[in-house]
Amino acid sequence: MSGGSVVGKEIFTNIPSKVKNLVDDVRIGKIGLPDLQRPFVWKDNKVRDLFDSMLRGYPIGYVMLWESPTGYGEKKSSIGGNKKIYEEPKELVIDGQQRLTALVAAMYGVKVKDKNYGEHEIKISYNPLTREFAVWTTATERDQEWISKISDVFLAKENNSFTKFRRAFINGVNEAREKKGLPELSDEELDLIEDNLNDLLGLEDFSLPTLEISVNADEQDVADIFVRVNSGGQNLTENNFIQTLIAVYEKEVHDQITKFCEDSRIPKDGTSFNHIMEIDPQHLIRMAVGLGFHRARLRYAYMLLRGKNLETGKYSDETRDQNLTIFKEALEQVMNLNNWHAFLNCVASAGYVSNKIIASSNAIVFSYVLYLIGKLEYKVDTVRLNQTISRWFFMSAITYFYTGSTESEVEKQFADLRNIATADEFVAYIEKTIAGVFTDDYFNMTLPNELNSSAAISPSWYGYIASQIVLNNPMLFSTSSLANYLLPGSSGTKNAVDKHHIFPKHYLEQIGFTSDRDRNQTANFTFLDYATNIDISDDAPALYIERYREKFGKEFKTHCENHALPEGFENMDYLEFLNQRRILMAKIIKKAFERL
Repeated sequence: MSGGSVVGKEIFTNIPSKVKNLVDDVRIGKIGLPDLQRPFVWKDNKVRDLFDSMLRGYPIGYVMLWESPTGYGEKKSSIGGNKKIYEEPKELVIDGQQRLTALVAAMYGVKVKDKNYGEHEIKISYNPLTREFAVWTTATERDQEWISKISDVFLAKENNSFTKFRRAFINGVNEAREKKGLPELSDEELDLIEDNLNDLLGLEDFSLPTLEISVNADEQDVADIFVRVNSGGQNLTENNFIQTLIAVYEKEVHDQITKFCEDSRIPKDGTSFNHIMEIDPQHLIRMAVGLGFHRARLRYAYMLLRGKNLETGKYSDETRDQNLTIFKEALEQVMNLNNWHAFLNCVASAGYVSNKIIASSNAIVFSYVLYLIGKLEYKVDTVRLNQTISRWFFMSAITYFYTGSTESEVEKQFADLRNIATADEFVAYIEKTIAGVFTDDYFNMTLPNELNSSAAISPSWYGYIASQIVLNNPMLFSTSSLANYLLPGSSGTKNAVDKHHIFPKHYLEQIGFTSDRDRNQTANFTFLDYATNIDISDDAPALYIERYREKFGKEFKTHCENHALPEGFENMDYLEFLNQRRILMAKIIKKAFERL
């Protein structure tokens, strides 16, 4: 194992635990459970299945904890939305976070975060007559034979009011039956209700095996364990581990990150909200580590925050404090709204005005790091920096520059920047890198080949759309700009703009093209406004083109040129049309880049 562990030596202890022991430790803050404060990914029906499995006596996996890590003692803080007795968590959940969060939330009404960081109550209903669980609906709420939320049962027991709760439930069932003209509960049914409610409460004593990792295990060991284990069916990553460490041991930083991410999703002035990207914590962590330490690999984040000197490989409290200061200062710049929105304006200037046409979040993340380095470290003047970053983003988005071995590419870029000293050298380096990608061969050969695709997500197609926006071309056979339609709020019950087949799909089928891969070629698409799309419908190109040639007169030729339509395309062989249009689309993209 990494971290110098002895091969074959166990660094964990098996501790028999009950559900109630673990849940109570989370509620009082003894166990740190960050998933109460970040988006909970399980669907409610999966939580329902968890309780069903427990009631049937099936195993539900295990929980892995990490004892208070050495060196973090003075920094620990509580996690979660409910009041804690422990100000500092004594243990951290490494595996089983989703499972434990589900138990805490459903049994005791502790709210979790949904994907947009709003509060969400997991409500699981229970029928004591049939021993069934169900996700709460208005039907289970109205049906007196269902307990609409199992949390009501567990909280009633906790408040010493379970007898009163059970009596009220029985009275409610009898009243409902009387209204329906049905007999009251029989003695057998009363016994069944009591047994099944006791069985429900008995889930507190359900065995949940717990593995506790030794306090002496270093963060490399724990991170490796965290990434390798997968008992809850949720892929665990270095990113999850780093977020967990920050959530428990740097709560103020965690709260700042959470707020920035939450605000990026909710339209409001003066916040991180934007139309281009919904920020996740891992994005901010990557940005801060990239800006503060010029490192791209996420694994460096937990080494740095633990106190590792990346040059010497040694750990110390002094290095940890220094690293944390650098991280916080970098994060402050990353989350500075003036920086953030100025960068997003660069992205929009490159034609990428909507997340609908951005294929890679890494292009946003690492281009922003470059922007901040250029602004803060090299002091590049604003106008020059904005133009340089717009050109850089345009290139990186179209070429999928930040995909594949992204971290290696960015590490190489950071290494190159160590030899850069001035603003002029920084800009020259960026432009040289762009020129090394955007060669004549790229535009004449590589890009047309990349446009030979029917993929739904295509960076080259998105680049073509961005180019139309950069060039401010009206949509085909329209006077309206495409950018206006890509922003939110432009559509009602029908899309205001549609991706349309230039050679209509039904027409192609009639002339022998039955494969979607042939018909849905990128080069056969354009955006049309709703009315134009309806007008063209399934007409053959030769038929609908005559109408628009007559309508637009001299402007018709310009429309075709702006949208990479070869002259006389309506009468071309379909495959020849695709070949010629790909070449013209690549020229449109090159023209847009030169405009930048």
